[in-house]
Amino acid sequence: MTLGMAGVAPADGPKCTLAFLDGFYVFTASGFTIVGGVAQPIAIVEQIRFNGDGTADVPGGRVSVNGNVFTTVGSGTYTISPLTPNRGCEGSLTFPGVNLYMFIPPHARDIQLIQTDPNTVFQGTATRVSK
Repeated sequence: MTLGMAGVAPADGPKCTLAFLDGFYVFTASGFTIVGGVAQPIAIVEQIRFNGDGTADVPGGRVSVNGNVFTTVGSGTYTISPLTPNRGCEGSLTFPGVNLYMFIPPHARDIQLIQTDPNTVFQGTATRVSK
C-alpha cells in the first residue's frame, strides 16, 4: 500500500546564514603548537560572542601555552555555509593570527572547532550559554 502525502515538504535544515550564529558561547579547547620542532601544550577557556552579522568578540578568557597563562580579548570574523543535505553548517572563525574551521550542527548548541594554521594541533567546542 502506498500513501501519498501531497503538500508535505521535507523538514527544513538549519538556516546557514550569518544570523544563525547569534549568541554567547564558552569555548574550551586544547592541543599543541609546534615551535622549533617541539610540541608545546596549549589550552584555552574563553567567551565568544557571535553577533549574527559575521563578527565575533572575545570579551575575556585565558590561554595557557606551555604553562604560561595569558588573558584573551579581541575581535574576529566568521563565515557560514550549508552542508548538504540538511546536516548542519560549516564555516570559518578568524582572529588575528588564528584560523579555525567550524562544524555547526542544526541546533547550533555545541560548535566543534579545529585550528587550521600550520604547526598547530588544536581542537575544541564552543557551547552556547545564552542568546
